[in-house]
Amino acid sequence: MNRRQFTKTCLSCISWATLAPLAAGCSATHYTSGTIETNGISIMKTEFDYMNNNDEVKTRSYVLVRNEAIEFPIYVYRFSDQEYSAVLMKCTHQGNELSAAGDHLTCSAHGSEFTARGTVAQGPAERNLRSFNVHVLADKIFIDLSA
Repeated sequence: MNRRQFTKTCLSCISWATLAPLAAGCSATHYTSGTIETNGISIMKTEFDYMNNNDEVKTRSYVLVRNEAIEFPIYVYRFSDQEYSAVLMKCTHQGNELSAAGDHLTCSAHGSEFTARGTVAQGPAERNLRSFNVHVLADKIFIDLSA
C-alpha cells in the first residue's frame, strides 16, 4: 500500500466513524466487488436489495463496485429493473475519486458534480465521466469494460 492509498483508507475510516450515527435512518452506501469476466465485470441484481427496519425488502438506487482489478470504483445507478448506468468515479477535472450522493456524484477537491449518467452538472470539470455499456441479463448486470 502506497502513501496515497494509506491516507485515503485512513480518511475513509475516520469519515465513516464520524458520519455513521448521522446516517442511521438511511440505507448506507453499498459496495460490492463484482465478478471479473472476459471484457468486464458483473454484479448480481440482488446487490440493489436491502431490508429496512420493518423487514421489508427495499431497492437501492445505486451500488459502488470496488475491485482491485480497477483503479477507481464504478458507480452503478438503477433507473428501473432493466435500465442501469455505470460510470467510473474518477473526476475528469483533475482525476480525484468522486463521492456518491444519491443520483449524483461530487468531487470534494474542486466541487464538480455529475449526474447518474456521468454528465457534467457543475464545473470546473468540462468533460463527462467515462461511462460503460451495461447489459442486463436475467439475474445479473454486466458492465462492459472493453470500450
